[in-house]
Amino acid sequence: MEAKLEYTNGEVTIVWQPRLCQHTGICARGLPAVFQPKDRPWIKMFAADTAALIAQVDKCPSGALSYYMNADKPDDKTP
Repeated sequence: MEAKLEYTNGEVTIVWQPRLCQHTGICARGLPAVFQPKDRPWIKMFAADTAALIAQVDKCPSGALSYYMNADKPDDKTP
């Protein structure tokens, strides 16, 4: 199973799949306050609003970054 890392601000969750990442730097150049590759954790979810986060993730050329709205995620506890 491929590793996925998730980062959330409570409203949206960004999913990063490191194996897909092409390291183009588009994310870091577009939102440098959020995407800081040298830091851990490298995604600072509270450094931008949800709309800006979504807009930048949509620009990821490799698909390594994706997102889901937390309100839309199915509850894992439902049968």
